[in-house]
Amino acid sequence: MMERMREGASSIWVKIILGLIIFSFIFAGVGGYLAGSGEPVAAKIDDRNISQREFEQAYQNERNRMQSQLGDYFNTLMGDPAYVQQFRRSVLDRLVNDVLIEERANTLGMRISDEQVRKAIVTMPEFQREGQFDNELYNSLLRRAGYTPDRFAETIRTDMLRQQLLGALQSSDFALDYELTALTKLEQQQRVVRSLTLDLADFEKRVEITDEEVKAYYEQNPMQFTRPAQVKVAYIELSGQRLKETLNVSEAEAKTYYDEHRNKYATAEQRKASHILIQGDSEEAKAKAEALLAQLKQGDDFAELAKTASDDTFSGQDGGQLDWFERGVMDPAFENAAFALSPGEISELVQSSFGFHIIKLDDVKTSEVKPFAEVREEILADLREQGAAEAFYDLQTQLAETAFEMPDSLDDAAKAVDAEVRHTDFFAHDEAPGILANPLVLQALDSPEVREDGLNSEVIEVGPEHVVVVRVDDAREETLLPFEEVAETARQQLATQKGEQAAQDKADTVIAALREGNTGILAQEDLSFSDAQTIERTGANPMLSRVAFGLAKPEADQPVYGMTRDAQGNVMIIALDAVVEANVAPIATDSQLAGQVEQMNAQRDIMATLEVLRDTADVSYPTLDAVEN
Repeated sequence: MMERMREGASSIWVKIILGLIIFSFIFAGVGGYLAGSGEPVAAKIDDRNISQREFEQAYQNERNRMQSQLGDYFNTLMGDPAYVQQFRRSVLDRLVNDVLIEERANTLGMRISDEQVRKAIVTMPEFQREGQFDNELYNSLLRRAGYTPDRFAETIRTDMLRQQLLGALQSSDFALDYELTALTKLEQQQRVVRSLTLDLADFEKRVEITDEEVKAYYEQNPMQFTRPAQVKVAYIELSGQRLKETLNVSEAEAKTYYDEHRNKYATAEQRKASHILIQGDSEEAKAKAEALLAQLKQGDDFAELAKTASDDTFSGQDGGQLDWFERGVMDPAFENAAFALSPGEISELVQSSFGFHIIKLDDVKTSEVKPFAEVREEILADLREQGAAEAFYDLQTQLAETAFEMPDSLDDAAKAVDAEVRHTDFFAHDEAPGILANPLVLQALDSPEVREDGLNSEVIEVGPEHVVVVRVDDAREETLLPFEEVAETARQQLATQKGEQAAQDKADTVIAALREGNTGILAQEDLSFSDAQTIERTGANPMLSRVAFGLAKPEADQPVYGMTRDAQGNVMIIALDAVVEANVAPIATDSQLAGQVEQMNAQRDIMATLEVLRDTADVSYPTLDAVEN
């Protein structure tokens, strides 16, 4: 309750906080999804609104999270407008689901007590040092993430409320012992099969094709013989990461930096204090605080008064004691008073944005400069980072200027930034190699200035500190290739098509005869089944197993026949001779399988619950609907 949340939410500390609870509510806090009057609305759920601002914040945070996980690949995905639209909708859907679950939990009368919230917070590993809750760390992380303790506590309460409902749904699922045993028997069931293969290549060899048929096939399937639009590309790539890997920083440079920035590697002066807080700014609150101060001046024990009278219940349980803090952490009024005290001294009343404080200074840690050896690697990394960033942006600027001023070639730009001009062979969009597959690059290659006028592109940012400039060396439009050029390809494709049909027809004939009991068809066609083999559901040949386990159980020792294709496209006829049932002991309801079945059922229940909640609620997306329409 002590901190004034003054800093923005762009630091690494935000990521720590974001990892504590489900991402959506962390952005809004208590009541954060309620749009203010006149504020654009992203989604409506009955009488509740999710503001466009909160949606955009949630979207940006989720985008940052995905960027940190997937890197340049995510940039490639985000270059596709359809993917961006789908991604934004998925974020908004999750926000709506959160509200629906919260509302349902409230309707059912579910509640989370203050004590439950407190226990949840103090047991979070992010707020612990050496296995114990650290109030200083707690306040510091919240401050850096832009949260007051009260707002964070309410955020946790809301999340716990939703988890209470979800937990109730999950815990209501169960699996019966006979159900588990039956599932296990199915899983362990085996099947005895024989197979024969009709080799597609043999049928292709026997196919007779005339030149007229090949020409007709060519004319009837022009898209198969159309070469897509293609380009040859020259490009220059600049990467900040590569600069970091090659940039050298000397020991002398690191030592000089250390000497010039010793304050950067000094620990801040820290103070440890206890306090008694009376919340509010009323005269009544002030009078209560003054009465407590008078008791202290008369000799009452500070810790005992903090336990019984302080409104800060977290520190009150420890006699008002706070953990070590430095300047810039606490409320300014509290901080100034604490840093003006000597150890053991008790302040007069201090009014902050939280109320009235009485502060006792317990201890002081003076500032100390870390030795060079301790921070050497950190300094070297920082200098490489700084040097690479400066060099990259200087090179990027030089690349952009030279590529623009000398637009008919990349040679001058390459010399200016000491880079290599790379060249490709012809490629189509869906075959673009490496970095050129980035949608922004492909868009630039299709622009009239680059493709038609033959100019260099602008600098294209394909990732953080990662840019490219491209130009089209040569281009050729989509064209139907001459028949003479593709005649053999057309002949082979037609042969394959006819061979596949012949093999299919043969298999249909054989299976029909076998199902009628005519096993003589095998000798007639010079075919024979393999020896019988016993296979499992998850056998080495997935296609064989899938068909074999989909066939009906044989009756009266009569095989059941089916058909599939192997990985090479050959037709495989399967004879199922027998089903071998597994001898399975009864499966206990506390087994691992039971947990898996219960989890699967719980997921289904949650999805069904959300579907019902959406059907019974009035859910709309004003902003998205307007864009789509």
